Amino acid sequence: MNETAVIYSNESQECNRMASLLKNLGGKFLEYKLGTHFTKDAFYGEFGEEATFPQVTVGYRHIGSMNETLKWMKHRGFFI
Repeated sequence: MNETAVIYSNESQECNRMASLLKNLGGKFLEYKLGTHFTKDAFYGEFGEEATFPQVTVGYRHIGSMNETLKWMKHRGFFI
């Protein structure tokens, strides 16, 4: 992955798995944590009331939830 990814995390198991996956793929990423870097209101204001953790952006593109990010990665050949 050439662009930096950002994980918006509530430090749940899924968020930790996404961070681990990005680390293992060798990509650059930042992890923004609920309560430290943003509030719940800011999270829902940015991603919508139905958004779940984690939310992922790559570069300036919002990719989505963990499932949406895995589909995006698969479509781009990150997995064999």
